Formats: sequence, C-alpha cells, structure tokens
Amino acid sequence: MILNKTNLGSIADTFVSKPPQAVFDLPEKVLQFGTGVLLRGLPDYFIDKANRKGIFNGRIVVIKSTDTGGADAFEEQDGLYTLCVRGISQGAKVEENSICAAISRVLSAKKEWNAVLACAGNPEMQIIISNTTEVGIQYVEETIDQQPPVSFPAKLLAFLYARYQARGGNNTGMIIIPTELIVGNGDKLREIVLKLAAYNRMDETFVQWLKAENRFCNSLVDRIVPGKPEEALQQQIRQQTAYEDNLLIMSEVYRLWAIEGDAKVKEALSFAQADDGVIIAPDIEKYRELKLRLLNGTHTLSCGLAFLSGFTTVKEAMADKAFGQFVEALMLQNIAPAIPGKVSGEEAEAFGRQVLDRFRNPYINHQWISITMQYTSKMKMRVIPVLLKYFKDQGTIPQYMATGFAAYLLFMKAVEKNDDKYSGVYNSKPYPINDDKAGCFYELWKKYEANELVMQVLSDTGLWETDLTALPGFGKTVQDQLNRLASATLPK
Repeated sequence: MILNKTNLGSIADTFVSKPPQAVFDLPEKVLQFGTGVLLRGLPDYFIDKANRKGIFNGRIVVIKSTDTGGADAFEEQDGLYTLCVRGISQGAKVEENSICAAISRVLSAKKEWNAVLACAGNPEMQIIISNTTEVGIQYVEETIDQQPPVSFPAKLLAFLYARYQARGGNNTGMIIIPTELIVGNGDKLREIVLKLAAYNRMDETFVQWLKAENRFCNSLVDRIVPGKPEEALQQQIRQQTAYEDNLLIMSEVYRLWAIEGDAKVKEALSFAQADDGVIIAPDIEKYRELKLRLLNGTHTLSCGLAFLSGFTTVKEAMADKAFGQFVEALMLQNIAPAIPGKVSGEEAEAFGRQVLDRFRNPYINHQWISITMQYTSKMKMRVIPVLLKYFKDQGTIPQYMATGFAAYLLFMKAVEKNDDKYSGVYNSKPYPINDDKAGCFYELWKKYEANELVMQVLSDTGLWETDLTALPGFGKTVQDQLNRLASATLPK
C-alpha cells in the first residue's frame, strides 16, 4: 500500500500521526520554489503543524524549478510524505512520525509555467518561500516572458508581474521569504528583482507596486534534514506503518526559522503561533550569531582535535565522556561569554544546551572530516571574532579555544602533495586537507619547527586581519598545546 489520500483512511495511527481530513479542503496560500528536504522538513512542517491546530489554514503549491527528474512521486502520493523526527531533546530521546499534508500540488516550472502564473490570481495566495541553493539567488540578465525564465529571481519577477496584472492595488502584494543560506538573503533577492525589472523596462507603476506592496524578508533556517534515513530505519518504519512512502524524510528534533518582519508580517505568517521554532522579529542577527558561534564555531574548534583523536562522527565523539566534556566546556565557558552582539548569558546558555543535544543525536552521522573543509576560512569567520572579544571582556586566556587552535595547526600539517591536493597522516593513514591555504601550511611545516610555526601563523595578518600574537599569553598556550598533541598518542 502506497501513501496517498485514498489510502490514508486504511493507515493505522499507532505509529504515525495522520492529518485530519479537513486539511485537504484548505485554500492554497503559499507558493514554494523548491522540493528539497530542507523545505519539507522545516517550513512545510511548521505549516502542517499549524493547519492541524486550525491556525494558519492554508496549503502550499510547490514549484519544481529544476529540469531534472519529475514530480511523479508527489503526484502518486498526492503531496503526502512522512517526516520522521529523531534525536535528543533535553536529554530525552525523541522518535516521532507524522504524515505531512501541507503540500496541495507540485507544478513543473518547465512544463506547467502557465499554471504557476495562474496562481498569481488567487486572492488567498499570500506567501512565497524559496530554497534554490545559494547559487539560485544570482542576477542573470534575461527577459521574463520566457516559458519559463531561467533564473529563480526572473521566475519570481514574472510571477509578481502576473500578480500585479491580476490583482494590483493596495494590500495585494506577497510576503517573500528566501531560506537560502546567504546573509541578508531577502535584501539580496529584492535588489536582484528590482535590477531585473529595470532590465526588462517594466512600467514605473508596477515597479512602485513591487517596492511598496511586497515584503522581502531576511530569514535564517536551522535544522538538519538528511533526507531518507538509513535503510534499517526505513525498514522499521515500513513494518510499523504498513505503507510505502517514496518521499519519506528524517530530521532532527531542533528547528529554527527566524524571519525578519514586523506586525504585518507576523499577522500573515500566523503559522508561527503553532511552534516556538518560528521566530518573527525586527532583527534576527542575534539568532545568526548564536548559530554561527555556538554551533558552527564549536564544530570548527573541535573538528581537528576530534579527528586526530580517532573519532569519525560527531555523535561518536560526544559519546566519549572526556571529549564530550571538552566540547561542553569549550562551548559554554569560552565561546558563550564572548558572542558578538546583544546576546544575554541566559540566551547563550539555553541555545548551547540545545546544540549539545543536537551533537549527541544518535541518528545523525555527521563526519568530522567533512567539517574540516575550508578549515582556515571557517576559523577566521567563526572563531577569531569570539577569540578577540573573549580577551577584551575576560582578560584571560581561553584554554579550550587555544587547544582547538593547536589541533587546527596540527591537522593542517600536510606531509604529501599530489598535484594541487594535500594530505596529512593520522595513525599511518592519509587524510585529505581540503583547504585553500593547504599549500601555505605545507610550506610552513617544512620550514619551521612547531613553536616558531605557531608564531608565524598567529602573526599573519593576511590570514586573520589582526596579529594574534598581541593577545597576551595566547601564543605560548597554543605552543604548549600543540607540542602536547603532537607528542601524545591520542586515545580513541
């Protein structure tokens, strides 16, 4: 039995939460560019949850904007899919299955562009969501009368023009929320759309409507949605639910969708009332800083040490008592007190505890070696501002950050060069160093002993835009930790 609307009544709700039948009669209120797992595991999850509570009362028209593949699975299953939530929340294991009915239909931009544009005339349509990858929000000089336009911004402009032609007037615009992982994604998308409008020589009255009636909201999304779970879990779910689902996906428990907006945006996005993971605020920079420093920064300062300690995945390292304690101390004692911006100690502590639960998730296989990619640029962006602020505010040496920095230097010790690829060696086995600065470190390690190398790297303003040897005692602490790590037989 396949999951679809016809078979929904035959599915027992013992192991899966089913949507109420009334959901299928709700109007289409959202246009979504993208069918990816992040959208289905986060925005669509929130909308489905709100619909079940009778709050938002609207469904999603999804636009498949790429030329590859087809919408067959969505058609066969009437847009239904199972979301399996797996992870740790406040120390307790969470296992939840729910059938999401947020999607009303999926349209192919390539084959059904006129049907997409027809949605513009729907008075209930209020919101546009996108996740077309970071490459999707790019300016491409093109006309919007193609069937369809090539780029996502041009498709969006064509839809908004169709909206203007069909509806026009006051209070007829859309709330547009890109979820692509770009800082200021809404601002950038608005800028590109207006530039395209100028290139297409569109009527000034339309351009004024575009500016005045449509809201482009910056947003930040944070949820790990790996897609299909491992085969063993898929098999278990199939046995429990007794149906086939070709769209089944898994996500972690944690979820955050921070959207920059005012009271008018909050009123339209009423689904936010259904889950505290949706935050609508005039400024979302605080949430970006919390994620960047406590999650990403902790990953960056831990990955080299974890890998050189013999751990393959994040969950494996967190299951080790000593390493788990190191990560917790690094995050809460060194990073949390020094987050740039207006973040209170209580907010940092609460967010940090959630991140620790995420790191311990037994269902997510996050590889440490993947986290080391572009190690140097991640150190510069995620860690150095926190390091500088810690010294400024605390006036002492952040010991755990110094250890993480030393492990970074040791990991970057390339011993083999093959064309433009560099490798280090751990436990007699090579590992890749995928970093734009790998060649630089290859030469440094050939030229200097460990203590001098530390000072050469720390003083390199080309790397860090500041001289880190000016931080009292930091260089000596990094030297000590590097020598200890290099001489130790690190336990697994």
